[in-house]
Amino acid sequence: MENNQGIYLGVFIAFTILMIMVGLWVSKKVKSGEDFLMGGRSLSLPLLIGTTIATLVGTGSSMGAVGFAYTNGWAGALYGIGGSIGMFVLLLLFADVRKYNFMTYSEELSFYFGGNKLIKGLTSIILYIASIGWLGAHIMGGSLYLSWITGMDPLLAKIITALGFAVYTFIGGYLAVVYTDTIQGVILFLGFILLTVLTLMKIGGYSHISSEAPAEMVSFLGVDQMGIIPAISLAVVIAVGVLATPSYRHRIYSSDSTATVKRGFFVSGILFVLFSLFPSIIGMAAHIMNPDIEAGYAFPYLATEVFPVWIGAIVLTAGLSATMSSGSSDFIAAVTILLGDVYQVFTGTNPEKGKMIMYSRMALVATLVLAFIFTLGSNSIIGYISNFVSTVMSGLLVASILGKFWPRVTWQGGLASLLCGSITSFILLQSPKLLAYWGNPILPSLAVAFIGGVVISLLTPQNTMSKEDILKKLAKDREMINSSSAKEVLSNKQVTP
Repeated sequence: MENNQGIYLGVFIAFTILMIMVGLWVSKKVKSGEDFLMGGRSLSLPLLIGTTIATLVGTGSSMGAVGFAYTNGWAGALYGIGGSIGMFVLLLLFADVRKYNFMTYSEELSFYFGGNKLIKGLTSIILYIASIGWLGAHIMGGSLYLSWITGMDPLLAKIITALGFAVYTFIGGYLAVVYTDTIQGVILFLGFILLTVLTLMKIGGYSHISSEAPAEMVSFLGVDQMGIIPAISLAVVIAVGVLATPSYRHRIYSSDSTATVKRGFFVSGILFVLFSLFPSIIGMAAHIMNPDIEAGYAFPYLATEVFPVWIGAIVLTAGLSATMSSGSSDFIAAVTILLGDVYQVFTGTNPEKGKMIMYSRMALVATLVLAFIFTLGSNSIIGYISNFVSTVMSGLLVASILGKFWPRVTWQGGLASLLCGSITSFILLQSPKLLAYWGNPILPSLAVAFIGGVVISLLTPQNTMSKEDILKKLAKDREMINSSSAKEVLSNKQVTP
């Protein structure tokens, strides 16, 4: 076993070196701060699909979903189904915001509320924290896996996992993230398909799962095991995570056109819902092979205990591809928000354009340290994500929908949505009885955030500033970061309200 652990660690090191080499190659294309943070806003369709699907198939939907399926059967597919729903809704409702040349999600939210600085400042801080939270989830998931499969100390595994995707992101910025994501997306898809096939062969086919697993686990989407409301809550909380996570908005802003965003997100959503079948089958099969392991270790158990070392190495690479691709995406999104918006909130100025690459790398280090601290008190991936999304992101989603589609909304209403969503989630998290009923706080949190936003908007004066004036205001705020001036941004044919 110790010899195998050395092999697995060697595979991880070799894989990380490959990603660093890609980062070094891509870094030659980085000429400005906007190149480092936004990839020159030129993502093509293949790259957009590659980076999006790799980000979707993250720690929760791969290793987390396997562990969840180990306990709850087909309910493990709810993660992928919820993520696909989120992706389809995102392209229907928000793909067209590409035409405004936004740089961050907080800038987009500010646009919906008259360019209000309080909304922009508050949401930038919330979104930065949200990105750190997602990054922490990926560090946590990858470290649990690496610790099991190599036998290293869990704390050391967290450090190594974090550094694994930090180095190439530090070198090549957003373009390094996109190219490595695409490579990792192919690896993780093929790896999970292979593991699914081998697992089914090992236990004698899916019919063996149907006959040996508890009936509740093999029920439709595991609703007999979880309960209908908790199952719906899980799918919704994952969908909300996609709709309100900055890294997916980052893909919209950095793509070469709105048409590319729509096509890329549609294909990614289809691929993701297909992918959701694999972790569920793997998790249920692991439960039949060994019903006594801790659910969170079902995935690495197959690599270390069931299959030969060469298959374990493939499983290791696929699992870490899922973690690193999603982690690096949230990593770069967090830094973009930090430098594009949070910096301005606290200093009243923008970072010096000529030093943006240096500032970006400094911000990467600071963000990684904060994310690492976030992981120290938690070990449940799905629980971490569900509670985090409900508390931080439900109000953001409601505010963005009201802001984009309801002309009567006010900035005070947007603020009310943010506060109502978070407060409701926090209250439910303190009540085990309510949590048992709802599964997670997302449904009540969304409802109260919507009611609060509507009521407060109706009680406060409507914004009268035109879209063009708001865009001028926002473009002026970011002109020190972008390579284009505010005038150039507004003259771009895509920036037509």
